[in-house]
Amino acid sequence: MFKNDVPRALSILSDMLTAPKLDEGAIERERAVILREAEEVAGQQEEVIFDLLHETAYQGHGLGRTILGPDNNIKGIKKAELEAYIRAHYTGPRIVVAGAGAVDHAALVGLAESTFGRLPTGPSADAAVAAEPALFVGSELRQRDDDLPLAHMAIAVETGGWTNPHAFPLMIMQTLLGSWDRAAVGGANLASPLCRKVGEGALAHSVSAFNTTYKDTGLFGVYAVAEPTSLFELSSTALYEMVRLAHGAGDEEVERAKVALKTQLLGGLDGTTAVCEDIGRQVLTYGRRMSPAEVAARVDAVTAGSVKAAARAFVLDKDVAVAGLGNVHEMPDINWMRRRTHWLRY
Repeated sequence: MFKNDVPRALSILSDMLTAPKLDEGAIERERAVILREAEEVAGQQEEVIFDLLHETAYQGHGLGRTILGPDNNIKGIKKAELEAYIRAHYTGPRIVVAGAGAVDHAALVGLAESTFGRLPTGPSADAAVAAEPALFVGSELRQRDDDLPLAHMAIAVETGGWTNPHAFPLMIMQTLLGSWDRAAVGGANLASPLCRKVGEGALAHSVSAFNTTYKDTGLFGVYAVAEPTSLFELSSTALYEMVRLAHGAGDEEVERAKVALKTQLLGGLDGTTAVCEDIGRQVLTYGRRMSPAEVAARVDAVTAGSVKAAARAFVLDKDVAVAGLGNVHEMPDINWMRRRTHWLRY
């Protein structure tokens, strides 16, 4: 939008958030849209596998529930329940107003005060927000379907939150494990030992490390799509490389990963939309915005020793959560995987 449209845009956003009409007809139309979205998500194995992983890792907690929720909730939710949710969650401390580009900071602050200043500072007495502790459960969940040609598998350990001192070493660990698919070139020349072994042995169609972080917990691990008969060796290779980071992360590979991570992080800030999202996300998670220079400095401060320390804190001899989807009849069980979170040699 143009610079002169900022006041009008903020006024519209404020109206949408603080005074929604919640027309019954609109609710019914949106209900149908969400049900269609749920059907589409259910057909995407890449989405379902991570829903299953969260369901087993955070049993009985909000993190273990899907974003869209069960169909019964979508079909039965009422206007009064939406209004109660707004009263509980649409409060001043839970909202960040961020801007990037042709926006004057002082002017934006003034506009935010005038448009969002009437928000309550906390939920009303009849709409209290429950603070559930996030409890990780070492467990597995399989959704077996032998009619599917491939197997989807995710193996994860629990990590800390955004402000955990190991947060940046974990980002480096994700980069060290890397990602690969069989359409990519590289093979024996791949920097990641995990991807190199998977590629050379044709152990998977694709493999990628993930590092999902929340306020006080997170999941770090490996997700792969593979032939059913490759799951045993694939699981062994993935766990071996995760544990290797606790013993053998080298200076050279860590330095290479730091360059790759900085390129990725800074390359993501390639427009005002991305910068605005980055500001809002950081203010919500850290309480302030870290400049690109500070982010780069924090990445540069990571050493092979800090990577090993993070791997020992979260991977070495720790419980794992495992999810399987599709033709997973040869996927090793949870006890087999738990035993491979440590080495009997160093």
